[in-house]
Parts: sequence; C-alpha cells; structure tokens
Amino acid sequence: MSRQALVRPPGPRLADGLVTHIDRSPVDLDLARRQWEGYVGALDAEGWEVVPVPAADDCPDAVFVEDTVVVYGDLAVISRPGADERKPETAGTEEVLRGLGYRIAHIEAPGTLDGGDVLKHDGTVWVGLGGRTDAEGLDQLAAHLAPLGARTVGVPVSRVLHLKSAVTALPDGTVVGHPPLVDDPTVWPSFLEVPEEAGSHVVLLDGSTVLMSISAPVTRRLFEERGLRVVAVDISEFEKLEGCVTCLSVRLRG
Repeated sequence: MSRQALVRPPGPRLADGLVTHIDRSPVDLDLARRQWEGYVGALDAEGWEVVPVPAADDCPDAVFVEDTVVVYGDLAVISRPGADERKPETAGTEEVLRGLGYRIAHIEAPGTLDGGDVLKHDGTVWVGLGGRTDAEGLDQLAAHLAPLGARTVGVPVSRVLHLKSAVTALPDGTVVGHPPLVDDPTVWPSFLEVPEEAGSHVVLLDGSTVLMSISAPVTRRLFEERGLRVVAVDISEFEKLEGCVTCLSVRLRG
C-alpha cells in the first residue's frame, strides 16, 4: 500500500491566521517554519512520501491543508471551507490530487465543509456540525461517499474549531478525546478519555504507530502503555492557531 502525505508550507502571513475558541498570541514565523520542517521530516522518516501542495501565501491558514479535502478510496471531495478567507486554498490541493489520479468531486454552495471536521474509521465517517461545517455540506459529502459504502454520521461540535480538534481515532478504532472539549462522547462505541487537549490529536502512521504533539506527555505514556509506538513532534506555533498534527497534512493510503 502506498503512503503519501500532502503538505503545504506555512506562508508569510501565518500569524494572521483565524482563531475562534482561544485568545490570540504571538506566532514566531521562523520557529513555525522549523517546526513544519520537523513535522514533514517525521513523516518522511516513517516511510511516507511527502507530496507538496503549491504555496498559497495570501492565505494565512493555508498550512492547515487537511481542511481543503476529504479523501475516501480513490475519490477526493474538495471542500468548501466555512470561513470565506479560506475558500481560495482548495485549488492547489485539487490540482495535486488530479495529478495523482484521484477522481474529483466538490462540496457546492451553499454547503460548507472543512476537512478537519471529518473523522474516518472502518467505513464510518463522522462529520462535525456547528462550526465551519453545516448540514448541507454533510449531506453532500454523504451523497458522494455512499456509493463507496461509507456510513456518514453527524456529530455536534461547539467547544472547539473542528471535530478533530476534539477527537481522533487510534489504530484499533478507539476514539480519544479530552472530555472538556467533547460535546457527546457517547457517539462513539469505544471512547478513551485523555488528560491533555493535545492528546486528543493523533495521526496514524501505521497499524501500531501514531504521530502526536510533544505538548501531551502524559497522554503519550498512556498510549505507550497500550502498546503503541509514539512519534512526537513540536508544533507549538501551530497550536497557537488552533492547529494540531492532523491538520498539517492529508494522508493518502492508496
């Protein structure tokens, strides 16, 4: 199975990125660039082919490339971001995915959908509603994915920016989240509480390895006690913009 990761470098206006649920704090652009390089380097070291998406320097949030698309099988559903400032970000992602041979679909107006609101595992697609993604966007995504056998489920999101700001899934399907940020943990058949916000965010590198932030050392130990190997990276400057390890890449498991 091929493993590719789409990434987009942080642009010069990164510090102007949107914040909605946290207070704005200064962002060190040079440090952010070094941290991004460390993140990309970690993916490369774990055997992922890193595929660059063209820079979008006029868009401060463009580094959070996950929000521009939802990939399921051979289909790439290009998003329609809920924040107008982010709508221009999708063109570069679509261009790259077309070049890689993916079939392309789109979320159309008036629907909105951010890729960070979409959590997929074993045929179920959970979509966060209440922030950047609306019911029309969910309905369109469900229609695109239904022919591929996916079951799409709406999930309330009111305490964080995106669904995957609150929860992600471990390789065995256990959904992990920090309780103060999760609207309804009963949505998932298997839910594990974690003690740190950043512990809610993992990228699955393989069947026993996860990538996560160094900001959650207690959660890291919890995962390691469950038998997982953890690759930890420093993304502090992106966390100041409500970013996490998931939103800095789009993982393609061809």
